[in-house]
Amino acid sequence: MSQAAVSAELYDPAANRFLALPRMLAPRHSHTATLLRDGRVLLAGGYAADGTTASAEVYDPVTRRFVATGAMRAARAGHIAAVLENGKVLLVGGVGPDWTFLSSAELFDPATGRFTTTGSMSVARESHAAVRLIDGRVLIIGGHRGRRADITLYASAEAYDPRSGTFSPVGGMRNRRHKHDAVLLQDGRVLVMGGSDERDNRGMYRSTELFDPRTNAFSEGPEMQRERYKHVGSAVVLPNGQVLLAGGAAEAELFTPATNRFSLVAGAVPVAGLFSAVALIGTTDVLITGGYGHDRGPQAAAWRYRP
Repeated sequence: MSQAAVSAELYDPAANRFLALPRMLAPRHSHTATLLRDGRVLLAGGYAADGTTASAEVYDPVTRRFVATGAMRAARAGHIAAVLENGKVLLVGGVGPDWTFLSSAELFDPATGRFTTTGSMSVARESHAAVRLIDGRVLIIGGHRGRRADITLYASAEAYDPRSGTFSPVGGMRNRRHKHDAVLLQDGRVLVMGGSDERDNRGMYRSTELFDPRTNAFSEGPEMQRERYKHVGSAVVLPNGQVLLAGGAAEAELFTPATNRFSLVAGAVPVAGLFSAVALIGTTDVLITGGYGHDRGPQAAAWRYRP
């Protein structure tokens, strides 16, 4: 697990430059980084130098330092996280020690800095997606368990109810998919984009699906302009309701709900592609950082999108 790193950087939008931060307390990759309501950032789990870790730490923007917090109830990497309406963080699934795929979930309480167990999913999932719905539930979508020839992909989805602390099945997708992305549209539906089948980069999707929380059902969505996978967290909803996709492929594109169509971003420079990170800056601009492509390694480049 030599890819685990301890370095961190901070982007200053006013100066348009990156600043080096103090080192994290522990090396990690394939972890989650979740913005808390008070402005701090929770970093949980991932792979350390010797395998999956249960450790967690919090970045404090006031002191610009990382501080220790309670450990997770289970070591996990490749999991997913979502902030609940009450400010707690739900962490779901992933991979544990010795490639054990996890169905378990836990909650982080920012007020106490402690993790507690909650209900488990119906199946173990990695490379899944999660979106908090307007009714407060968290939708868990697709993913897989197993490795290589023994891999099993899911079209299934389930929803976590924070009131009961349990997961319940909802309607399944039209396609099995993993390494996809999903966002909450302004009308309350969920747009699920791309991913791939069991063939990984030889089975990438252009297809999308739309989840309606009123019916708990998925329907076919419009096709993207490019096939995309390994792009979780690389789509962002703009203030005008459009969705910018800037990962999983070498070009960015926009989804416009009013026309139900995708279009390539005019004049956009090619982005690094896989595992890019995307974040909204203020109310207009979008920061796109890092990622890698099939023919090149990790990139230090960053781009700023202005509508």
